[in-house]
Amino acid sequence: MTGSTRKTALIIGASRALGLALAAEYVQRGWEVIATVRGSQRTGLHELAESAEGRLLVESVDMTKPEEVSALRERLAGRTLDLLFVNAAIAKGDIPIGEVPTEMFVEVMVTNALSPMRVVESFRSLVAPTGTIGVMSSSQGSVSLNTDGGQDTYRASKSALNQLMRCYAARYVEDTRTLLLIDPGWVRTELGGPDADLSIDQSIPGVARTIEGHSGKRGLHFLDYQGQVVPW
Repeated sequence: MTGSTRKTALIIGASRALGLALAAEYVQRGWEVIATVRGSQRTGLHELAESAEGRLLVESVDMTKPEEVSALRERLAGRTLDLLFVNAAIAKGDIPIGEVPTEMFVEVMVTNALSPMRVVESFRSLVAPTGTIGVMSSSQGSVSLNTDGGQDTYRASKSALNQLMRCYAARYVEDTRTLLLIDPGWVRTELGGPDADLSIDQSIPGVARTIEGHSGKRGLHFLDYQGQVVPW
């Protein structure tokens, strides 16, 4: 690809784990990548940028702070994005919902559901009409798949995220962009834990293939890293 024909991705939440691996995957695929960290501390993303031959721009944003989201939107105002992907998730332990402190519940919901949608709403106009808007979800957000319970607050936050994306899709029903909720699988990260089924290297290439495989397929799709439909 030449500099003028490279596609551009903005990946929100790429300092480590899945987000960092996704940024690296798109750099490897020849894309121009803008990827974000929180704060000014050096991360693996900065190290990746040093070897990316100028094709990775590191930006800073805490997406739970609307003023920082707005500032980043202003800084990128002249860009056209082929992909906007929001990666965000925290979990605060496997606590029955009746025992979850209000502050903890609010923190998880704001981080996992509200903030990603604020980013989507803020940056949507930068995404090309044939582009893709994706958000990292989870099969744990599926109501119909929840037969075992557990992880109440995390599950609820991902279900809320899925519902909010459906609201978004309905609000912009004439939009030609592709909308994706992606389940990366159960991955061995700090969030997924050491007993998870997949390594990051098994998950993320599949996530990228799924995103690119649905390019141009307008409307909202809830898919896993293998491109399979996840039931709501």
